[in-house]
Amino acid sequence: MVVVWSDSAKSELKKAFKYIALDSLQNAEMVRDSLIDLTIELAENPEKYPLDKFKKGNDGNWRAFEKHHYRVSYHIVKHQIRIVRLRHTSKSPLAY
Repeated sequence: MVVVWSDSAKSELKKAFKYIALDSLQNAEMVRDSLIDLTIELAENPEKYPLDKFKKGNDGNWRAFEKHHYRVSYHIVKHQIRIVRLRHTSKSPLAY
């Protein structure tokens, strides 16, 4: 399977990196790299994480995980894992 990030998820990752880098470039790189690594690992086991509890009418193909206070939501489709959302956990969750 191939892991593909949506434009909005990439944008949020860049914003998170810039924000964290204001205090520590090293921490910003660590957070960015670990989130990317975790999404790459999804290619081997896409159902590793639980169902996304904020996805309305979840058919079992929408999943999410949290790391470093960021929540990553993804959608499993035929030959692809789509990273659809990256959101800081301090923000109010959005149902979609």
